[in-house]
Amino acid sequence: MKLTLHTFLSIDGVMQGPGGFEEDRSGGFDRGGWLMPYGDEVMGEIVEGWFAKADAILLGRTTYTMMQAYWSQIHDGSNTATGLNDLPKYIATSTPLEPVWNDSTAISGDIVKQVEELKAKPGGELQIHGSCALARSLHAAGLIDEYRLITFPVAVGTGKRLFTEDAPATGFKLIESRVTGTGGVYSVLTPTPFLTGTAVIEDGSSTFSVES
Repeated sequence: MKLTLHTFLSIDGVMQGPGGFEEDRSGGFDRGGWLMPYGDEVMGEIVEGWFAKADAILLGRTTYTMMQAYWSQIHDGSNTATGLNDLPKYIATSTPLEPVWNDSTAISGDIVKQVEELKAKPGGELQIHGSCALARSLHAAGLIDEYRLITFPVAVGTGKRLFTEDAPATGFKLIESRVTGTGGVYSVLTPTPFLTGTAVIEDGSSTFSVES
């Protein structure tokens, strides 16, 4: 299966607690709900399109707990509700967990190895949604095949970030882009080698060299 990451980001890279003040208060985070003024029909269409492609869902424990409490009660026929309720779900956790949501399985121990084994199974897409710590680990391990990010025009200032200072340097190729009515920028990216460039100006002409 192809491993795809889906998340919302502020313009300064924060992904913590976009949907509500109480969504994720860890670390004393008190700026939750920053996404809410920017949600619109186009954003909804994008998210619905994500779940239409899903064959299985991969979540961190915090995101699983939050999603289960809400989405297990929603049965409106949308791709999002149907996908989250009916598809196989794998929950990465470092402490014992007895999943209560339909078709959920807890995975622990060497999460990177277990995700590699999940990717080796037949199917289309194994989708990560949110799940900051898990996403960071899989990004560092080079296991994410495609990044689907919606970046909104708001600077949160503090909070968990997907790309941290100790993350590996990575280039990206833009596969798809779209702008929502509230200024959110949707980017579909695939990882590429990290390149650096040097501009050299000689006698009024310039050249540009690239190094990996």
